[in-house]
Amino acid sequence: MPSLAYPRLIEFRAMAIKVTELSEAEPRPRRVAIGTFDGVHVGHRRVIEGADTVLTFDPHPLSVLAPDAAPKLLMPFTAKRDVLDGLGVRELVVIRFNREFSKLSAEQFIEEVLIGRLRAEHVSVGENFRFGAKAKGDPAMLAARSEFETRVVPLVEVDGETVSSTRIRALVQAGEVEAAMRCLAAPFLYEGVVVEGDKRGRELGFPTANIVPDDRLVVPGHGVYAGFANEHPAAIHIGVRPMFETGRGLLIEPHLIDFEGDLYGRTLRIAFVARLRGEKRFPSVDDLIAQMHRDVEQARRICAEFRGPPAVAS
Repeated sequence: MPSLAYPRLIEFRAMAIKVTELSEAEPRPRRVAIGTFDGVHVGHRRVIEGADTVLTFDPHPLSVLAPDAAPKLLMPFTAKRDVLDGLGVRELVVIRFNREFSKLSAEQFIEEVLIGRLRAEHVSVGENFRFGAKAKGDPAMLAARSEFETRVVPLVEVDGETVSSTRIRALVQAGEVEAAMRCLAAPFLYEGVVVEGDKRGRELGFPTANIVPDDRLVVPGHGVYAGFANEHPAAIHIGVRPMFETGRGLLIEPHLIDFEGDLYGRTLRIAFVARLRGEKRFPSVDDLIAQMHRDVEQARRICAEFRGPPAVAS
């Protein structure tokens, strides 16, 4: 297997990062990067560079302040933690965002959180970072403080457009996982628990692990993809199975190539490398099976050749 450009699952590796609730963070000199960091994309990575501590918010602030406008997330907290661990971050400090915390003024955030609790000596943020009640705090307010040094990171462009979590969500939902990978500096990850299905894939010669999507997470658009499931090469179908009346909704169905074993109840972390084709209805089951053979062989080749996403110019 090639070395992949995303962290291995926690069950495959020892975790070095320490996860701490803000209220339990021990005062010590820190180099702090602040942000929601959904997806931990290339822009986020520039902000995090050189920091030993990441200060983040969970749940996403918009899910508290404006639930109807809250975005679907690019990754669950566990995946974010693992990616940050892979980047060498020493500590992840979590602010449990709620209505009470949202009333904290920008000045209080600086005084009570950054100085009082975290003893920040260096603070790193993106140029569009806002904080405090009614988002009145900005990078200029941080830079005006003498208690710590502030680094403000400009927005990053990939393929001629500014990288943002919003842009990446749109790419993933459109099935453009290769463009998303260039923005993320890693394959898009989806994590879910395998549930029992109707064994349709097994009957066709291609057993799949069935995952019911979490409504809170972004899901790639309908189609067939090449990728890795728990680091194992896979052909992944996302859709509603137009050839069969299943009575079920959207499913994520990775076929782990050359894998034998029971996956029920296990958490799979799927890394999407390339989109092979859209979802379609075939003239017959035999035509479908023939296409599935082609999909699996194409996915096998793509996974064997995969060496990680292309480097992003500084």
